[in-house]
Amino acid sequence: MFELDLDLPAELVPLSWLIGVWEGSGVISYRVGENVREHEFGQRIAFSHDGTPHLQYSATAWLLPDAPAEEDDDALVPHPRPLFSEIGFWRLSRPLGDGDDGPAMLPATEPPVFQTAESVETLRNARGGFDLEVALVQPGGVSELYLGQIQGPRIDLATDAVLRSGTAKEYAAATRLYGLVDEHLLWAWDIAALGQDLRTHASGRLARLE
Repeated sequence: MFELDLDLPAELVPLSWLIGVWEGSGVISYRVGENVREHEFGQRIAFSHDGTPHLQYSATAWLLPDAPAEEDDDALVPHPRPLFSEIGFWRLSRPLGDGDDGPAMLPATEPPVFQTAESVETLRNARGGFDLEVALVQPGGVSELYLGQIQGPRIDLATDAVLRSGTAKEYAAATRLYGLVDEHLLWAWDIAALGQDLRTHASGRLARLE
């Protein structure tokens, strides 16, 4: 059962249901031209915090073997193959001021503004949720800045900017959806990549690890 961390910064309370380690599986299904690339994968996602008003995020995924394991013959047992990883930071979207650290390692010059639930409530948007900024980095030379909102147990995100290195594969835009359903973290990720428009890419269902 999830218990709220009493040391959690007030700004992270709307995101608190994400905190922890989640593990499960999902399906990749992405159409490129006339071909559909389909695979099953396992995944682990972790959300944590260090006392500052943002969540630290990491995710890893591995391809699940197509063939069933053979009993009593380790040589024939197919092993999962590492597939994907990313790291990043999640925070409520608001202008940063003198009460916030930065830029770089410069410390704040004033006390933090949003230290109570009442002050955080002033950040609600016109739809009753909270605006989000999510920065993610993939090892293949892709960095993404997502903007969106969290409203209760649902998160909707869309890329505001995608930065690719000169050696990265073509990747233009993405949307991500997260939701807490029956104590499981469900997510879906659409991408525009490899010359295709924005379309279904992957989805998963993860359980919180105790």
